Amino acid sequence: MKKIIIILLVILAFSCNTSKEKEPIETPKVEIAKIPILNLKQANTLAELPLHCMNIEYPNKLSQTLGGEEDLKPPTQLHPAFYGCFDWHSAVHGHWSLVSLLKQFPNMEKAEEAKARLLKNISKEKILAEVEYFNGKHNKSYERTYGWAWLLKLAEELHTWDAPIARELESNLQPLTDLIIDKYIAFLPKLNYPLRVGTHTNTAFGLSFAYDYAKTVKHDALKIAIEDRAKYFFISDNNCPMRWEPSGSDFLSPCLEEAALMKRLLPKAEFKTWLRAFLPELKNKNYSLEVGVVSDRTDGHLVHLDGVNFSRAWSLNTIAEGLPEYNHLKNIANQHVNYSLPSIVGDSYEGGHWLGSFAIYALNSTSK
Repeated sequence: MKKIIIILLVILAFSCNTSKEKEPIETPKVEIAKIPILNLKQANTLAELPLHCMNIEYPNKLSQTLGGEEDLKPPTQLHPAFYGCFDWHSAVHGHWSLVSLLKQFPNMEKAEEAKARLLKNISKEKILAEVEYFNGKHNKSYERTYGWAWLLKLAEELHTWDAPIARELESNLQPLTDLIIDKYIAFLPKLNYPLRVGTHTNTAFGLSFAYDYAKTVKHDALKIAIEDRAKYFFISDNNCPMRWEPSGSDFLSPCLEEAALMKRLLPKAEFKTWLRAFLPELKNKNYSLEVGVVSDRTDGHLVHLDGVNFSRAWSLNTIAEGLPEYNHLKNIANQHVNYSLPSIVGDSYEGGHWLGSFAIYALNSTSK
């Protein structure tokens, strides 16, 4: 009898322990970030950044290959349209910034000044001079593919802006737009391996903006070239190491840029299957991603991390768009924008000459 009682007590003790182990574990609450919005006040502030730098010639990073003394010319002669804002690609997306803001906020404070500057820089003569530079013997790979991508994003923004000035600017820009399209179509079949980096030459980023343009203007040859190469590069990818990001001077996320590109290309069901293999952790509603922390905004490379916060935001919003099970990613995007947005206006030229464009594109993505 004693043995039976002892056995019953042991069973009771184990059952008590088991019941304790089955008690529900509290899930940590996710902090809900304020949704950043691009309004008229914000537009007026952000417009100051490209207006300040688009006609400032120096300092200037030409990234130029010299074929001889005849190539030693000032930026205004080499790039009469896009010479400001420190480098060519920043000048291009500075012009895109003004077009995007004018399209959304035609009554912003300096609208007339912005239009006058755009017309002065994107003239027929100046764009033909830009084309001549790209056709130079040593400039075949100039701005490939980051600057190319932003040029097509500018062309797309002009194409979708319903205003007489937009038709004039789009027409003036067209020779350079056509040249960049031809360069993409010629280059992509030769690129055997993608560049999975967090800076200018990132292949996924370069294809995303070009694809947006091709889809918007219905340029089938460019669209097909991008679809073919992107799927060749990325369709079998899995387990992208987000824990390795960001590197110390990244302004793009290799993993998220690739996912945002594939979201553009694949049907919804196929993309969801691909994403579960590529970044399985994103499905977790408690997934978190620390922002890129900037230690010194006067350092031209360290301030890149403000850019990674904005570009992560637009990629996360692209991934989540139309997929309710990934809506929690929008909150992470908002956290990233909220960290960097307050610092880009009135700060040093190292970030001010380019970060406004990234901020605007990220803010545009929150409204989708």
